[in-house]
Amino acid sequence: MFIVSVKGSKLVKYLVFFAIGILAVIGGIVNVSMESSKPVSKIGNINMRVETDEQRAAFFSQFGWEVKETPLEIKEIVIPPEFDETYTKYNELQKQQNLNLEKYKGVRVKHFSYEVLNYPGYADSPGMIHANILVYDNTVIGGDICSIELNGFMHTFNPPNETT
Repeated sequence: MFIVSVKGSKLVKYLVFFAIGILAVIGGIVNVSMESSKPVSKIGNINMRVETDEQRAAFFSQFGWEVKETPLEIKEIVIPPEFDETYTKYNELQKQQNLNLEKYKGVRVKHFSYEVLNYPGYADSPGMIHANILVYDNTVIGGDICSIELNGFMHTFNPPNETT
């Protein structure tokens, strides 16, 4: 057994100040990391806040899409802490629309999928085109428009003949 006795003068004061300094640095790092993962509520004129089905439908209408107000699917997913090739490519699609999933690595988000009703060339194929969004803190952080048919397509929220 080893016992150490220290007078409570300068050494204790230095240790207390050192511990307070370390806690302040850790608190600052946590605060900065939480701020950097906070989603943006507007990008340009696009409102990214989507708390209800009506607001999510209105989100898609900003790009000209008409969707059924009731989602086809709602599920929780975790953005992987490390991106594989598929997620890297998907994030490149997100970057084309001024979004980036990098800061949400390891974060649990909601995935909403809606049926698109007005996609050109698919009027006779109901249910074939989906509008998907990833939502964190009631804010869109990613998503796409895609075809669920074999050899389908996926693109940004903008109609295929427009750019971001």
